[in-house]
Amino acid sequence: MTAPHRAIPLITASLVVTLLSSSPAGAFGGPGSDVRGGANDSGELSASASQSRIKVTQTSGPTGGKQGTVASTDVNWKPPPCWYEPVFTPEQLKNFSENDGNGDAGLRDGWYGSELWTDHFRDEKDANTIFTKPATVKGYKNYNLGKKGYFWRGVAPNVTGLDDTSLCSRLMFWQDAGEIPDVPAAPTPETLADYAYDKVKVPETEVELKPTARSTVNLPTWVWLDKGTFKDVKVRAELPGTGLWAETTAKPVALHLEPGTEDAEVFPASGDCAINDDGSIGTPYTKGAADKTPPCGIRYLRATDGAPYQLSASVTWQITWEGSDGSDGDLPDGTFEITQDMNVREIQSVNR
Repeated sequence: MTAPHRAIPLITASLVVTLLSSSPAGAFGGPGSDVRGGANDSGELSASASQSRIKVTQTSGPTGGKQGTVASTDVNWKPPPCWYEPVFTPEQLKNFSENDGNGDAGLRDGWYGSELWTDHFRDEKDANTIFTKPATVKGYKNYNLGKKGYFWRGVAPNVTGLDDTSLCSRLMFWQDAGEIPDVPAAPTPETLADYAYDKVKVPETEVELKPTARSTVNLPTWVWLDKGTFKDVKVRAELPGTGLWAETTAKPVALHLEPGTEDAEVFPASGDCAINDDGSIGTPYTKGAADKTPPCGIRYLRATDGAPYQLSASVTWQITWEGSDGSDGDLPDGTFEITQDMNVREIQSVNR
């Protein structure tokens, strides 16, 4: 800072090392860091750089009942670790700075005490920063009141997971309304789609079995799901103040069966049962079909001995997105797995 009596931010190099190595994500905000600042998913205000303002809402697909998130089939895929977001209007920053001033002025800069905020954003005093280039950042006059736009800051849902400490670490800066900053890690529709990946909630549904949870050695167990059980799930991710949005769609494409033992056969041999156009899987069992080979099913070759087999059924979801600027793309397929007990008895005939 240009003023000789105070340095901004008030963080020594040794303290920064301690924060980066031991603090959980969001800890840089200090007291009150979760009550003021930028809006998070729920619309509440936050002064923590670990809280994103991106809003994710489901626009179509099943609602209610048990749901869960998908696991990526690409173990190397990761969402972006951080990006920049608009945090304050001039009026919001004035209120925050003069009434609290405890929070994150940047992704790596926790400022404690209102004078740190008022010096730089109200009184035009330059800030000497550790992570930002250039190291000296020019101050603002009276929070830019009267101007249309936002103060932007880097955001990282997992701050401690950042390998590169320079990523998204620029001190909070001004951007005119209707403009996206021309900086690395500026948000894009793809950023929003990536962020929404693990916000997609898919239904948790047990498959239909015949025979039910008690099967018979050497006779096939039919597996199916009635039509309409699985439908596309679509979510919309929006970043307020930017005009950016992305719609991410998860489409069920296959059911994979794992019998829970090597002493079994699956149908088809790959264990992958296709999902039909009407949302059904396999073919429902009908009386008299016990000896027939099901299009989707399992034949157990050995009876259970005390503990049941763990039948695993995982649905593969094909995930795509499209954005506000006309862009679109694919995200890694996701899987959602359920497991249910299967008891197998040593009886060679059944009533048909």
